[in-house]
Amino acid sequence: MNKLICLIIVLCMPVTVMAAGGGHNEHIVAAPINMDDKVSLQRGAQIFVNNCLGCHSAQYMRYERVSEDLEIPSDIMMANLMFTTDRIGEVMHSAIPKDLSKKWFGTVPPDLTLIARVRGADWVYSYLTNFYPDESRPWNVNNHVFPDVGMPHVLSRMEEELGEKAFKSSMADLTNYMVYMAEPARADRERIGVYVLIFLAILFIPVYFLNREYWKDIH
Repeated sequence: MNKLICLIIVLCMPVTVMAAGGGHNEHIVAAPINMDDKVSLQRGAQIFVNNCLGCHSAQYMRYERVSEDLEIPSDIMMANLMFTTDRIGEVMHSAIPKDLSKKWFGTVPPDLTLIARVRGADWVYSYLTNFYPDESRPWNVNNHVFPDVGMPHVLSRMEEELGEKAFKSSMADLTNYMVYMAEPARADRERIGVYVLIFLAILFIPVYFLNREYWKDIH
């Protein structure tokens, strides 16, 4: 019940206010998001499961929903994007117990289901692509978007192997997936919205002439 209340509060908070996150930051750039790109979303889901779900959870998202929405066959989902102990109808829990994660990192890593809705896609993408070496920090890394962040650069090996351009493309896929995860119905809502606007535009024509006919003899 408490989780449901927290979820309602987060969804009702103004996104623009929360996305500000401390004001202007020159390192925040526009995220190349495309919710219609299923291949990008699938790649993003793979990156999320392989690199993020080990420490973070996504407790408001179910594997089955991801499988259906992103058109990933359930057998492939279970074989490649789930822990062996999980079932496809379960939510996406972290692999690390909370007591251990708190011991290792000093705090429990936050749930990431709604992070793209809270912070904004641009912030998430910029954060993922703005780690830099800093020997003064416990993990020897810092972040231009989130100074003194307590998270290690878990994607550093991917960045080294792919190179800057390909790495940023992968982070765009990951951000794309996290935007989907924060609002799974967004793509459907936007697509339906187009049809609604077309319907209203067509409906305006008979309504306009009906209004003229109704008022023509009234002075």
